[in-house]
Amino acid sequence: MTRKTSTRTEASKIAMIVAGIISAAFGLKGFLIPNHFIDGGVTGISLLVSSITGWPLSILLFIINIPFIWLGYKRVDRIFALKTLVAIVVLALILFLVEFPDITNDKLLTAVFGGFFLGLGIGLAMRGGCVIDGTELLAVYINPKSFLSIGQIILVINIVIFCIAAFFLGVESAMYSILTYLAASETINYVIQGFDEFTAVTIISPKSELIKNVIMRHLHRGVTVYKGERGFGKTVFEDKDIDILFTVITRLDVQRLVTRVQQIDPNAFITTHSVSEVRGGLVKRLNIGH
Repeated sequence: MTRKTSTRTEASKIAMIVAGIISAAFGLKGFLIPNHFIDGGVTGISLLVSSITGWPLSILLFIINIPFIWLGYKRVDRIFALKTLVAIVVLALILFLVEFPDITNDKLLTAVFGGFFLGLGIGLAMRGGCVIDGTELLAVYINPKSFLSIGQIILVINIVIFCIAAFFLGVESAMYSILTYLAASETINYVIQGFDEFTAVTIISPKSELIKNVIMRHLHRGVTVYKGERGFGKTVFEDKDIDILFTVITRLDVQRLVTRVQQIDPNAFITTHSVSEVRGGLVKRLNIGH
């Protein structure tokens, strides 16, 4: 990577972090704080403590995130921790100094759009190379010492937060806060994984050459060929060698590909699974005219 390209990439990451901070601040002060809603994770803990004690959210966000900045330094690297520190300080300053209008008092709109803007902010910050909510860092730290997966640890943390919220803020407020958390989580997933929802497809068939041509010439997608060996119970094959095809396509192409493959070989073995992110290759070319 050239220095110019590296500088451009770093600038785009900084822009995403700045946009993420502004979006998160807008979600918090424009929706959640005026309506006494909370979210999950570290942000939810800060909102909950602020609602109970009346302490400023900006100070709580900074104080509660300090251990997670340290975890980021230990588990990731110094640059990540430094970016996280700066991002959290800037977010805290914006929350303290900048006034945002109260957008709505409708509880459902607050839950959905407050969660959306907060999730958008957290997701953009993560794409930029830092975090403004350290829950996942805590889960990664606990995971090796626990029988729970990272996702299960995050779920347990949030269940505890919402149970405490139900006790102090009321059941209804806690239920709306769960909607806020779900909206934020889905938005984070879309920002991190993208809106295209790519799918990886593996195809095993004796007619792999014909299928490969269909993928390349008709779907205009790249394909990787692995060399494999047949093995099916006690069946003995004269030629055990077989090509295994692997390709990544958009979800809109999945049914079209499966239909074509089954036309060529009704007994073809096909597996699919979602892919979080794709870079390079032919995947992102448009399908216009096909």
